[in-house]
Amino acid sequence: QVSFYCTFVRKQILHYNLYFCLFQFEIMSGKLSPQTTQALIVVFAIYSLGVGYYAATRPNGQWRSPFSWHPFLMTTGMIGCMGIAAITKKLGGYTNTKNHGIIANLGVLLCLGGFYAIYRNKNLWGKEHFTTLHGQAGVALILASIGAGMVGGVFLHPDFGV
Repeated sequence: QVSFYCTFVRKQILHYNLYFCLFQFEIMSGKLSPQTTQALIVVFAIYSLGVGYYAATRPNGQWRSPFSWHPFLMTTGMIGCMGIAAITKKLGGYTNTKNHGIIANLGVLLCLGGFYAIYRNKNLWGKEHFTTLHGQAGVALILASIGAGMVGGVFLHPDFGV
């Protein structure tokens, strides 16, 4: 029975690797089928929620508020929402362009929530802010995301973009 299970697992891994290669080809070519788009959206959502929760509950498996909100919100914002926004934009068209902007800006809002959580946590513990490369890169990334959202909203909006 163990041998059967190992064979089954190997076949599943091969199966998923094949699908991953097909997804990569479709993404790189810029042509996404509706099935690929739906699958990628589900993957981004599940992955970001799962990894965000996992990171939020480390090292002892418990949610530690407010710190735990930081990795959860940052992961769902940057990986989940931003990934889904990028896939949505690849579909093209008026509605998808507007949805892209909405989803991407939702990602920025989630990141701002994660930023607030870590800022508040550091205040509670009396620690200095932005002393590590991680903190400094995080601030730069959030500011760049806000800037990209503002530029996209003003210049690339399908209704009134310049």
